[in-house]
Parts: sequence; structure tokens; C-alpha cells
Amino acid sequence: MSYDVVVCGAGVGGLAAACALGRLGRSVLLLDKQEQVRPVAKGEVFQPGSLAILHEWGVTERLEAAGALRLGKLVARDPQGRPRMVLDYTRLPSQHNWLLAHDYPAILEALTKSLPDTVEFRRGELVTGLVSAGGRVTGVQLDGDRVDAALVVAADGMSSRLRREAGIEVRRVEYPHRLVALELHDSPEVEPDFSAYVTVRGLLLRYALPDGRMRFYAQAGPDELRGLNAEGLDHWVTGVIRDAPALAPLEEAVRAHLSGRQVLPVSRFLAPSLAVPGLALVGESGHAVHPMAAQGMNSAIADAHELATMLRQGGSLAPAVVDHALGRYSAARRENLAHIGRTSHNAARMTTDLSWAGRFAGGRALRGTGRNDRIRYTVMHTMAGLGVHPLSPLDRLHQFGLLPDPRARQLPSWA
Repeated sequence: MSYDVVVCGAGVGGLAAACALGRLGRSVLLLDKQEQVRPVAKGEVFQPGSLAILHEWGVTERLEAAGALRLGKLVARDPQGRPRMVLDYTRLPSQHNWLLAHDYPAILEALTKSLPDTVEFRRGELVTGLVSAGGRVTGVQLDGDRVDAALVVAADGMSSRLRREAGIEVRRVEYPHRLVALELHDSPEVEPDFSAYVTVRGLLLRYALPDGRMRFYAQAGPDELRGLNAEGLDHWVTGVIRDAPALAPLEEAVRAHLSGRQVLPVSRFLAPSLAVPGLALVGESGHAVHPMAAQGMNSAIADAHELATMLRQGGSLAPAVVDHALGRYSAARRENLAHIGRTSHNAARMTTDLSWAGRFAGGRALRGTGRNDRIRYTVMHTMAGLGVHPLSPLDRLHQFGLLPDPRARQLPSWA
């Protein structure tokens, strides 16, 4: 069998890559080892930059028809619920100046329905390895079969087997905490925003989902919930609400749905290269960030869009042309992802570091960002995926309140 492109993995990154490359008129084979989608608490919030791309593909319309919710703000709050930093997305110069939230399976379904006719999608197909010739990836090996392709896309997740086989080594840095994820039903109505509560136990997150549901995350130590009986879990919930009084209306719902919790490890990394000859990494096979800043899924969509753009500019699937496009893709995306990674890590440290020094510095940074229109807009613009504008060392001094900022009430000069 032979195709122009083989995409391995049908999460958001793989589906986005298949959609973007299939829209170039290329024959694409999309493979996933899972027979069906597994419900997981991940990838539920889109940023404006992603929405612009998804609108081109017809995905946004499908999501909103399926009940996706628009969230106007990302808010960092104190335990009493008072805003400390508000990123108001309605101020952005974008046709899609909001966040969009829906369940991960619904997002995958919308992407699947948007695949062009040039894409063949097979579930339950295990890719057992890469096929190479002359130092270049030329296809993949399935159980008892081989598929040749001008380009292979590895979208097989953080522990990517294809990335390792291609010789791309990554150094994953584990955060010293976990996130306990709950889906709350029949919970009290909350503001239509993405709210992060900064407490003495770390980060708590909540945002609305369709049909009166809510996603709730709570920071926990690696073994904090391990082995707890019903009484121990009840005590844990009591502690969470005690440390965030603003969430008291959710206490009953948290208790009711604690049995369905998922405890998720959190890590970050950026591969030293997102490509080797004949193969590209997309999504979590190439990078990961803390979910606090809602960047992971959005970065995967940007990967797919950039990869398709570079291949379209090349105009040919000749090996030399493809490999040149892959080199440009890796360089462009790594520069962007390095900045997104720093922004996401800094945001995570502000809210999750439980040390005295970390809480003090994080509190100052949040307050300083919240009071400075120019810095707040710059951070929001970057997180929205509308363009990277790094903060300067001088901005950092302003952000931490170490130096007055005479431009604090102005928008950035580039805005």
C-alpha cells in the first residue's frame, strides 16, 4: 500500500494533521490503535488562534452545533473568589475572541466529521514500527503489512514509540504534583469563564461544560489520594473546600462525583527536533506543557496547520522537498513552542508552587500582571495563539512590582 501521508495516532494532533494535510489534496491514511475513543479529562478548551484554524476546516461550526460553550475570560482568583488577574478575551483583535469548551470525545468527533474525502481513517490498527531506507523514513509497518508514504506523521502521544524509534530523545520534567479531575453534574451555575483559584494547597480549576456540567481540577500530591477509604476521601474534600471558600457551593457535587475521578500526572518537555527526514512530530509526541494555561491541544492544532503550510509551499512530495519543508516546520514551531512552554511554566509556577518563596513570588506576579494593562494584554495575546510577544527583563521587573511602569495603563505599542 502507498499513500502520500501516513498519520499515526488519532487524538487531536493526529486528526488535525490528517485534516490539514488532506485539505492539500494529498492521500492520507490515518491510523489509531484504539478501537474506540476513551473518555479522558484533557483537551477541552480552545484558544482563539485555534478557533480561527478550526473555522476554516468547519470544526467550530460543528462544535457549537453540538453545544460547545463560549467562555469570555480566563481569571485567576484568590480563595474567596476575588479576581487577581483577568484575561478578558473580548478585547482581542480576533474574529473568535473567546475560549470554546467541550468534551474531549465531542472534539474528536467534530474533527473526524471534518476530515476531507482524501483521508482514509482506520481504527484498531497498530503501527509496529517505522520503515526506513537510506537514512530516511519511508513508511510504517503494521501487523503483517507495510505502508509506504512520502511523509509519516507521529501523533502517538507523550510516550511516542515512533519518536524513540526515529532517535529523537526527550527529557520530560515531571511537576511535583498531580491534578485530580472530576466531571460534575447538576452543579450550581457559574460565570462563563475559565477560573483558577490559588490556594494554600495549590491550584483549583473550574469551567463549564455543555448540558449543565462542569470540569473541576484540584492539585494534589503524587500519593495524596492513594489508599484513602471513604472517610479519608471525605476529609480530603472538606480540606479542599475549607481552603477555597468560594467553591463551597460545589462541595456536594464534588463529593457525589469523587468516585469517578481521574488522577493525572503533569509534565513538560520540548523535543530537540520536531522532524527527521521523512517524519514529523505533531502534538504531544513532540511537546507538552502544564494544562493550567490551556495550551496543549491548541499547540497541536498549530503544529498541524504549520506542517501543512510548509508542505504546500514546497509544492512537491519529492523526498528532498519534503525534508526541506520538515526542517522549516521544526525550526518555526520549536521557536514558538519554546516561548509557549516558558509562558505556561511561569503561569503554572505562579499557581502551583507550595513553597513559601514560590507562593510569595507567584502572588506578586499575579497581582502585578493583573494591575498592568500592557503586560496583561501581552500575556493574553500570546496565550490566545495570536502571535508571540515575549516579556522583556524590564517587563519582569514591572510584573513583580520592583519598578513602576509608566505605561501600565496603555496597550502594547504593537497592539
